[in-house]
Amino acid sequence: RAPARHVAQQIPEEILGNAELREAAAALPPNYNFEIPKTIWRIRQAQAKKVALQMPEGLLMFACTIADIIERFTDAEAVVMGDVTYGACCVDDYTARALGADFLVHYGHSCLIPIDSTQGLKMLYVFVDIKIDASHFLETIRFNFAAGTSLALVSTIQFVSTVQAVSQELRSQYKVCVPQCKPLSPGEILGCTSPRLAQDTDAVVYLGDGRFHLESIMIANPGIPAYRYDPYSKVFSQEHYSHERMHRARQDAIRTATSARCWGLILGTLGRQGSPSILQHLELRLRALGRPYVRVLLSEIFPSKLKLFPEVDVWVQVACPRLSIDWGEAFSKPLLTPYEAAVALQDIEWQQPYPMDFYASQSLGPWTVNH
Repeated sequence: RAPARHVAQQIPEEILGNAELREAAAALPPNYNFEIPKTIWRIRQAQAKKVALQMPEGLLMFACTIADIIERFTDAEAVVMGDVTYGACCVDDYTARALGADFLVHYGHSCLIPIDSTQGLKMLYVFVDIKIDASHFLETIRFNFAAGTSLALVSTIQFVSTVQAVSQELRSQYKVCVPQCKPLSPGEILGCTSPRLAQDTDAVVYLGDGRFHLESIMIANPGIPAYRYDPYSKVFSQEHYSHERMHRARQDAIRTATSARCWGLILGTLGRQGSPSILQHLELRLRALGRPYVRVLLSEIFPSKLKLFPEVDVWVQVACPRLSIDWGEAFSKPLLTPYEAAVALQDIEWQQPYPMDFYASQSLGPWTVNH
């Protein structure tokens, strides 16, 4: 018996060839791919009545245009969710459902939260692939690195297709790697999740604006020089990170935590940031050790808020590891990541380099999301 064939569903011509839809979509920047035909098709397919749109602040300026297009070309009402969205971990299907939405479109991030885990709410991720001057990026690499150099190319989801295309062009002259840290796409990194690179890698080149995501792969690979190409300003720069200072600060916080009596466990409620399974693991460990603890649910974590709990000696936040790494010293009590809590509770030794595996499929232990 022949194996069943899976035929890819294609957007119907009545949508792809719709001149009015094309004209409406032309109001959006031509180099930003909002996947309007696919969005219209999926909403019609689902027979959705209320569509929630969620996007990072940098894309909110386009939200009203997209909402108008959806309402014009489908039978659905569109609602723009204006709350802060830091990343794919902030997919807010709970609020979308509370608003009465039956369909959620999340823009600008990869599929970190599986679409089959949003309990009856249809889900569409739109990466918003951004087209840039790839030839300038290519020539910049050729100008700055000698032939034969071993390069790792990484980016955020918006520019991953450019990274993959450029890597093919460079392979004749360089040893090029587009590393993957599953479940992320090849070349994609997050602020909390990055791959370990081969020791013979000469340099890592990050395509993107800002340093937040780049710092993640720098932390995971402290011995490899890191460079950043900003696709907007076209500036190419070598970037540095104070590994010793960060390690010292985090180890000081862990040392203080080892003698703590009362622990505070924070579950992040900003979208899907908080992981109930990690929280449950921490509770089991603290109960087994006879350590008293208190649970606190917070959408955003501020020093002034935590000062309202003077009886807590150490905090563990199950939200964003970078909050502790980047801002831990701003808090009056130690603010640990789940990994750091595992070190403090002697479940694991301090790791060199510092692990950036929060969403990685192959992670160190049950203090990570997908372990």
